[in-house]
Amino acid sequence: MRVVAGEFRGRRLAAPVGSATRPTTDQVREAVFNSLGSLGVLEGAVVLDLYAGSGALGIEALSRGAEHVTFVERDSAALRAIGSNLATLDLTRRATVVPMDVDRWRAIGSARAGGFDLVFADPPYDFTGWDALMGDLSAGLVIAESGRQIGELAGWSLLRTRRYGRAHVTFYEPCGDTVDAP
Repeated sequence: MRVVAGEFRGRRLAAPVGSATRPTTDQVREAVFNSLGSLGVLEGAVVLDLYAGSGALGIEALSRGAEHVTFVERDSAALRAIGSNLATLDLTRRATVVPMDVDRWRAIGSARAGGFDLVFADPPYDFTGWDALMGDLSAGLVIAESGRQIGELAGWSLLRTRRYGRAHVTFYEPCGDTVDAP
């Protein structure tokens, strides 16, 4: 697995050993980041990488101009891979690694308080808690990867969805129909 483009293009990334994580393929990352580039949302972005695995999505964002990435991951092998990848690329100052289960992290209110421009959510493919997860997020754009089509979610506008083999990638932005209190 390699960084697809940007400052660290072609650099190898460590992946966790075992089957507990499923890294996003280079093809899917390239397609997602080409779309993000056309939207102009990466330069200077504050990014959240949920279910981070090897950290490949967040590191790709850093390689393409994101300012900072917060990685949330609970698996110890994945955490070692993230740490190794950040150290090898000298990115530790531009990253925060949260060694915690995403549900626990959400429960303490971190998802709403983060002020993230962009969120990557790549849980296990059998994940079914999209409504609850997205209900806790505060972000300008969410990229959700799943083993099935996710569809419409309360509070979010579906911008686009694409299928790459088994992976379904969906872009969401918050609905703009909130009303300010008088």
